[in-house]
Amino acid sequence: MPNIKLHELYINISSEIAKCSYANRAKVGAVLVRGGRIISTGYNGMPTGLGNKCELPSGKTNPQVIHAEANAILYSARTGQPTEGSTLYVTYSPCVECAKMIIQAGITHVIYLVEYRDTGGIQLLKDANIQLTQYH
Repeated sequence: MPNIKLHELYINISSEIAKCSYANRAKVGAVLVRGGRIISTGYNGMPTGLGNKCELPSGKTNPQVIHAEANAILYSARTGQPTEGSTLYVTYSPCVECAKMIIQAGITHVIYLVEYRDTGGIQLLKDANIQLTQYH
């Protein structure tokens, strides 16, 4: 029972972190947990110092936007927090590019709320034997 409550806590935190995003189309949040502790968080947004315009005037996503999962992994790297064996809680299932980073970072479990429209990332993670759970 305590493990279920922790999953709920971390997925709820990822939803709260998503609110920090300046994106209009989709606000995504991620929480990286290792050994029962949060080691990093991230949300989708522009690189540091480049403003907060996540969408182009056309309404499409700015190609410079960094996804929530990538921001969480990159912050762990920046602060020297190992990601090997960690669990990633994220509001949307990862895209293919983020799935590649998740695999290379040694993350072993991804728990997500909403399935992203492009399920290529899910398939890539399955192919790499990463445990996947859609949280309900």
